[in-house]
Formats: sequence, C-alpha cells, structure tokens
Amino acid sequence: MVRVVDRSLLTKAKKNKNDEFYTQRVDIDKELPHYSHHFKGKTVYCNTDNPLLSNFFKYFYDNFESLGLKKLIATGYALDDEKQGTFFSFTGKDEERQAYEAGEIELLEDDGDFRSPECIKLLKEADIVVTNPPYSLLREFIGYMTSYRKDFLIIATVNAITYKDVFKHIQDGKVWLGVGLGRDISGFIVPEHYELYGTEARINENGERIVATNSSLWLTTLDLEKRHKDIPLVNTYEGNESDYPTYDNLNGINVNKTKDIPSDYYGLMGVPITFLHKHNPEQFDIIRFRKGDDGKDLRINGKSPYFRIIIRRKTENSSEQDIGGDLSLSSGQTLIF
Repeated sequence: MVRVVDRSLLTKAKKNKNDEFYTQRVDIDKELPHYSHHFKGKTVYCNTDNPLLSNFFKYFYDNFESLGLKKLIATGYALDDEKQGTFFSFTGKDEERQAYEAGEIELLEDDGDFRSPECIKLLKEADIVVTNPPYSLLREFIGYMTSYRKDFLIIATVNAITYKDVFKHIQDGKVWLGVGLGRDISGFIVPEHYELYGTEARINENGERIVATNSSLWLTTLDLEKRHKDIPLVNTYEGNESDYPTYDNLNGINVNKTKDIPSDYYGLMGVPITFLHKHNPEQFDIIRFRKGDDGKDLRINGKSPYFRIIIRRKTENSSEQDIGGDLSLSSGQTLIF
C-alpha cells in the first residue's frame, strides 16, 4: 500500500442516488456510550468515505484507550477522479498517531467498496462494524454483515425495518433498534452540491451544511439496556373493547399507539411500527408484518389502518402454531415515513 496525504475539506464520494450523508459527531457521541462495554478487546471496522474525515473513526480514535480497543480499521471509498480507495489502521502506536495527525493515509488496490475483496478481508478481521452505510445499498450491506456473522451498529433509514430481509432479522431477535430515532438524530452533513431542503436544514458554526431527515434510526446487533425494559401496560381491554376494534381478516385487535397496549389481552394485536423502538423480546413475540390470515393487508370495516406489526404477549405457552404460513413483508415493499 502507498501512503499519501489527503487534506481535502470534504471528500466527494463516487456514489449513486445521492448517498453522501455524513454523520455528525454530536449524534455519535450521544449513541455510542450505550454500547461501550461491547468494545473492550475488539477490532472495530468503519467503512467510510474518508478515514481522516469520518466522525465514526474520530470517535474511536479519540476513545481508543478508554474503550479498550484492540484495533481500529477504516476504509474510504474512491474519489471521483481516483480509482483507489483509502485505508487507515490504528493500534495505539505513536507512529500511527503521528501519521493520522499529519493527514497521511494509505491507498487500497481497489476502490474501497465494502463488497470488494480487500474490504471483505478487512471485514473478516473485524469484530464490530460501525458506520453510516449508503441507504441505497442498505439491504446488501446488512446482508454482508449477517452472512459474515459480524456485529454491527449503523445508521439506517426507518424504511429499513420494513424490508423483508431486514424485518426477518428483527422478528427473529437477531437485529434490533438502537436508542436514537427520528428527531433524536440531529441531522447529516451534506456536500455543497446538495440542496438544503426541509425546515430544519441549516449551516452550522463550522460552515457545514446540515439536513435533518427525521426518518433515520440506529440499527444494531449489540445488546443494550433499553432492550430488556418492559413496556408499561396501563390500559385494559375489558370494559374498553370499543377502543380496540377487531380486524376483518385476522383474529386480533387493533392498537393505535404502543402506550395503549392493554395489560389484560393475550391474543394477536396490530401495533404501529414505532413499537419496535420499545420492544422487549422477553415481553412480546413479533408474529409478522402488515398481513391478515388471507395474505392481504389488515382491514377494519373494509379499510386498512396505517402499517401494523402483529405481536402477541409472551406467556409460558406462547407458540406460533395457530398462525398461518409466512405472511411477512413482500420483497420490495417499503414504508414511506
């Protein structure tokens, strides 16, 4: 590998579909402490657009000793006018710190795409991957992480939880939502050629252009405390049946808000997708997404409510034998959030 120096203000990644959204350090500082105990003695890999500019890399670089990391690896995607991606490896040595502070970085043989043989080799070396992957390649990215059995913590679009393959991992308890969701993520840094759209778009004190999408979340395989906290159930079904209409095509009730889940009902319930942010797998089973027993969208008096996740309260005798076949989200279906 050849060492070069990159002093650019902001790397313009060679990507399609306007995927250049860079995570702010403030959002990383807010989310990452929830997982600190997972990093001791581990190798962390950050797939980035530029290792020297990535706030993910900077976070782990700054907290390398306090987290007890074994090694930190970062790769960058090739510039528009280059064919080679970039690479930086850090194990805490003084010469590595000097190289980083001097803006020195190594070149890969290939373009730094996470699917390239070079990056797959680095992925195999890592224990945990932490990054903001291109939303247009999110399914494929998660597929690579799961196929190589790597833990990960990523920022994703809310739509991702409704993708068939991603939802299956959530349903099986292999992937879950992190802490930050929606407005908890303050916005993303975008290049100069991006339009500053939305009422919350701004230029911050550092001159960075910020777009707040309010439709992003953290998605992870790293366990965290909130995942094991029960949802408080304060409402009751008995005596309030009119508040919980039954579906036309499912032997279950509709619940409009997660906070309204009744404490005395153990049958099937359709709840909003925001339920997943508070889901405790020890309290509820996730049965499927959106579909009734006939394979069609859930209906109440002939009308379909907003997308619902079908759940059931856990008991010692819980089983899915009374549920039909695989009626989860169809391939290609997404949620507009």
